[in-house]
Amino acid sequence: MLVALRPVAALLLSVALLLMGNGLQGALLPLRAAIENQTALEIGLLGSSYFAGFALGCLRAASFVQNVGHIRAFTAMVALASTTALLHALLVEPVFWWILRGITGFCFAVIFAIIESWLNEKATSSNRGTIFSVYMIINLTVITLGQLILTLGDPALFPLFCVASVLVSVAALPIALTRSAQPEPIAQTKVRIRKLFAQSPAGVMGALAVGLANGAFWALAPVFSAEHTGGLSAADATAYFMSATVIGGAVGQWPLGALSDRIDRRIVMIFAAIAAAASGVLLALMPGLFPGAPFFFAFLFGAFSFPVNGLANAHMNDHVEPAGFVEAASGMLLTYGIGAVIGPFIASGLIDLFGVVALFLYTAAVHVALVLYIWLRIFARGAPEETEQVTFTESLIASTTVSGVDTHTD
Repeated sequence: MLVALRPVAALLLSVALLLMGNGLQGALLPLRAAIENQTALEIGLLGSSYFAGFALGCLRAASFVQNVGHIRAFTAMVALASTTALLHALLVEPVFWWILRGITGFCFAVIFAIIESWLNEKATSSNRGTIFSVYMIINLTVITLGQLILTLGDPALFPLFCVASVLVSVAALPIALTRSAQPEPIAQTKVRIRKLFAQSPAGVMGALAVGLANGAFWALAPVFSAEHTGGLSAADATAYFMSATVIGGAVGQWPLGALSDRIDRRIVMIFAAIAAAASGVLLALMPGLFPGAPFFFAFLFGAFSFPVNGLANAHMNDHVEPAGFVEAASGMLLTYGIGAVIGPFIASGLIDLFGVVALFLYTAAVHVALVLYIWLRIFARGAPEETEQVTFTESLIASTTVSGVDTHTD
């Protein structure tokens, strides 16, 4: 394994530092916004702005990298993302923060397009699975460390913003100092969402539902945790709550994925969505059921809601030829982004009307709607033949790349 990872060690180190900084910032900003008495709608729009910027970054990454090269593009985006992390602390104004979050989302989309294209070029048929498995493990775990940094400071003060900026800045060093040759330019891919929907309606709707639910979670869960995990400071409660959810998501990926390789993936998606909906209802209505209940329910929510995205991508890839994997991955990512822009806006409006418990009632409603839709699709189309299925792990690898997306989508 070490031999396989040596050529990409610098890339993986950069990923770890970036995710740590982004994880800290993602938990810190909603909490600080709540301290500043921003409304739920204003906090929700932080999340919507981030994902809007991320979607735009996916659309523009290829042309941007082609113009200036991988290393220059990477260092420019890291510098800009680091700067925005600091600027949040200088002016606490909702509209200003929305703009900054949009810029941050754009930067991270370009950054991960660069990293993933680089990993793809360095990987060979013999080590691709190892490299991308480690990459996915980093994605699922290192962000937790960033969230836990929240416990080391006061969200109302400057140092945590500084730490987030430093982590992002330092991530540029392994790439800037690497001796590896730059990869080939990122290939642009035209996304035809209507074509993808015709190939796998359940896959596209699964990605949309995950965006609607998880986009709202990332934007507003810190506000919920600060109010419903008594006995802890707001910072500690948020760090532990978010970390429990992410750890749950990491734990749930593989058993659900392995099960979906054996039976119709849509059945597994239904099971996961039902369990995610039940976890959301428990979080909303019974957070004080027993000591530590919010963290346990958050773990369950992550374990069942996060894998739905991988299951949806795997189901899509079951209906796509290997040559179409990149287009499918790009289309699914764009669909997720659309949902993640809309989700925080809807959820924050419901919170303003009904209180913060509306967050997880909203996610439960999204998951129930997905269950009903997939159930109808099962009667409309049978499962693919076993020989036509890709494995869940193969699908995760195929769906990892944030490739360049042609802006002429339909």
